[in-house]
Amino acid sequence: MRITATLMLVAMAGIFIVTHRLLDLHPAWGYVNAFAEAAMVGGLADWFAVTALFRHPLGLPIPHTAIIPENKDRIADTMAQFLRTNFLTPQVVARRMQGMNVAQAAGDFLVAPGTDTRSRITGGAAELMAEVLESLDPDRLGIQVRTGLASQATKIDVAPLLGRMLEGAITDKRHMPLMDGFIRWTGLTLEDNEEMVRDIIHQRANAVLRWTGLDERISGSVLDGLYRLLAEVLVDPEHPLRGKIEEGLEKLASDLQTDPKTRERVEEIKRDLLENPAVAEWWMGVWERIRLSLIRRARDPNSALGGEMRKGLAELGKALQHDPRLQRQINLFARRTAVGIATRYGEQIVQLVSETVRRWDATTVTDRIEGAVGRDLQFIRINGTLVGGLVGLTIHAVISLT
Repeated sequence: MRITATLMLVAMAGIFIVTHRLLDLHPAWGYVNAFAEAAMVGGLADWFAVTALFRHPLGLPIPHTAIIPENKDRIADTMAQFLRTNFLTPQVVARRMQGMNVAQAAGDFLVAPGTDTRSRITGGAAELMAEVLESLDPDRLGIQVRTGLASQATKIDVAPLLGRMLEGAITDKRHMPLMDGFIRWTGLTLEDNEEMVRDIIHQRANAVLRWTGLDERISGSVLDGLYRLLAEVLVDPEHPLRGKIEEGLEKLASDLQTDPKTRERVEEIKRDLLENPAVAEWWMGVWERIRLSLIRRARDPNSALGGEMRKGLAELGKALQHDPRLQRQINLFARRTAVGIATRYGEQIVQLVSETVRRWDATTVTDRIEGAVGRDLQFIRINGTLVGGLVGLTIHAVISLT
């Protein structure tokens, strides 16, 4: 546009020179000459005005030229004050935020099909989690987690909870597989310790029995009877021994909920477990394995953690889209946060703008402003050339007619 405006100015100068020599040939050349003369003057005037904004015309230090470079600091302060007065006031921010549904916009973004941005968010969140887990002292963090869990556990009355769980399991017959497993375990244990049982019977038998060898037959009969009893209990769901065991379990469930002595014994066991150093050491090992597993999964691009995080983000997005109460809460929080930032840090924000512009050198400021508005300024030169020519033509016409 600068080249176009300059070529138009040069063209007007050429027309003026040519038509000046043709004035005596015909009166029409006078109109053309007047148009070109006035257009040349108008174009030169606007060229001077536009150039004077950014630099000294022809490099001459004419007063009140190179306005932008010479007043860079004042422009920075004025720009910052304009921002502070018209944009970063609590009233303006609150009014602008009033019409924005930040929560729904965030929900639309999170629910949208997977994009690179979503992947970067998920990857960034996973990496942040890994960095946090690595940066924190694992021993101290494990102790804090254990202390928190122990503190919560001490507040829970475990006995009634266990009693209700046992009562529900008996009612729904969910204890039957456990009972069958216990019976099988008893049989296997007895089989592994047959020699010990025989030895006990042998030691408790009198000398006559040992001399006659009846103790061996007695121990064999005892073991056979125990195996037969366990087999009968295992295959017969209605066996009387099962009923006795269930009666004991039902009484235990009732005592856990109603008997103060039973409840106190359970609480003592719970306290002993929580204070036991072996339990603390076991928990630290469990916590360290959990921590390392989380770090490894967070940094593994093929881990399911990324998919779980994306699924969680999508669920959060749906909630933000369709829950009006949640939207109101988040939008209110966002509005208050924005107003608070404008109130507390408005001065620092505009000061940042002012200091940034001040740090720019004059050439940078000039180039950036000229790059933003220079095209329109060149139109001013073109319009000045044309308007000047029309004014000159009009004046010449008036003079000629009078």
